[in-house]
Amino acid sequence: MSTDIQTIRKLAHLARLEFNEEKEQQVLQDLNKILNWVDQLRELDTENVEPLVHMSEEVNVMREDVAVNTVTHDQALINAPKKDSDYFRVPKVLE
Repeated sequence: MSTDIQTIRKLAHLARLEFNEEKEQQVLQDLNKILNWVDQLRELDTENVEPLVHMSEEVNVMREDVAVNTVTHDQALINAPKKDSDYFRVPKVLE
């Protein structure tokens, strides 16, 4: 499968791209290489190959998400610009 310069110009128009003639030729060659590669992939026998959902068998290798208090209530209030006993004081938002 291959394409021509008119197809490149139509695709460029649809994608709102502008190419000079030299760049059009380069894009044409690149697109033809891509289409040839896809044709090669189509020739492969994938009849007995199961589709992949993930590239590896590992599922969720992240650490367990556990809530931990790292700052105590008193430590947090030490840096507060305004506080009222056990609470942060903030400007009034709603009247």
